[in-house]
Amino acid sequence: MGYEFTIMTADIDEKGIRREKPEDLVMALAEAKADAIVQRLPTGGGLEEDDSTTLLITADTVVVYRGIIREKPTSEKEAREFIKGYSGSHAAVVGSVVVTNLATGKRCGGWDSAEVYFLEIPDEVIDNLIDEGITFNVAGGLMLEHPLTLPFVDAVVGSTDTVMGLSKALTEKLFLEAQ
Repeated sequence: MGYEFTIMTADIDEKGIRREKPEDLVMALAEAKADAIVQRLPTGGGLEEDDSTTLLITADTVVVYRGIIREKPTSEKEAREFIKGYSGSHAAVVGSVVVTNLATGKRCGGWDSAEVYFLEIPDEVIDNLIDEGITFNVAGGLMLEHPLTLPFVDAVVGSTDTVMGLSKALTEKLFLEAQ
């Protein structure tokens, strides 16, 4: 997207924030992340002392499978159940973006969703994904762009960026709104 950025972690208790609807959950989590980071910034909210506008971007993503919200799997058993469930089936990915203008305090947010359809995923691929450990770091244990996963993606309906965790179109729109 061509922007200079600094990565900061929010260090919030994501499990302590619950909502019934996936759209509400990802928005609440992105807002909480923004609040946590803003509180840690120096007074005035900026990271650098210059004339440019500093925008804080926070985001969150969940997977919805058969109406159930899935976050990061917490065990090998859960990761296996998640990925095995997607095999020959489909899941929705819901992702939020919140942009906060640190100079003005203006905050804009929104969410996007996409559907991912999978071919049958062999057990050995599932084993390899779990052995690598990557499934424990991503919503629903689902990393679309992973070389082991990609061959078994039949179709994506919606933005691939949304599935990967940050909708570029939504982020650009919110950048303009937050200015």
